[in-house]
Formats: sequence, structure tokens, C-alpha cells
Amino acid sequence: MKIVIGGQVEKKTIESLIKEMDSSIETVIKSDLDAAMAIKSNQADYYVGACHTGGGGALAMAIALIGRDQCETVSMPGRKPNNDNIIEAVNSGRKAFGFTADHVDAAVPMIINALRNK
Repeated sequence: MKIVIGGQVEKKTIESLIKEMDSSIETVIKSDLDAAMAIKSNQADYYVGACHTGGGGALAMAIALIGRDQCETVSMPGRKPNNDNIIEAVNSGRKAFGFTADHVDAAVPMIINALRNK
């Protein structure tokens, strides 16, 4: 599995969390545009990114390039990540996941577990 890491903040933290959970997952930190292009061109399997709103800077380029139906806002200010919603998003084929920087420690493990159990 190859995951590109975009978004505006916490890229190295996200990568470290993914690697701690599963060192066999290939990760690459990219700009938002390059990360979204990697998904669009099938050079990567999934996109994760964080920003301060969960959907703006984390997912804007992914939404523009691969479509809203391929993207999931996992958390927003005042709305924590929900494991059941993440599992449903993964199972429905979503490829890009955005969340707020303050939810990185909760969102990343939920996303990775859902992807591994798909």
C-alpha cells in the first residue's frame, strides 16, 4: 500500500504515525497538488492530509482533481473522527482523507486500521 501525505500541517507527524503502525506501508510527503496527482494517476493508493478545518487545505486539491465522491472529511473543528464513518468511507471506495491537525493522533490510526481491514 502506498499513501501520499498532503495537507497543510503535521505531515511528518502523520508519516511517523503511519510508519509506527505498519512499516510495510510506503509513504511519501508531497505538496497538495502533487499528492492529489499521484492518486489521480494511480501512482499511490491513498491520500491523507491535515489542516485546521479538516477539509479546506487538507482536501481542496484532492477534491478538485479526483472528485468529491473520492474524498472524506474525517474530522472538523468540534467534530472528532468517528471510526464507523471512516470504515464506511473506506469500504465505499474513498481514496482521500482529510482531518484537523488536533485530531491527527486519533484519525490516522482509524484510517490505517480501516484501510488494512478493507
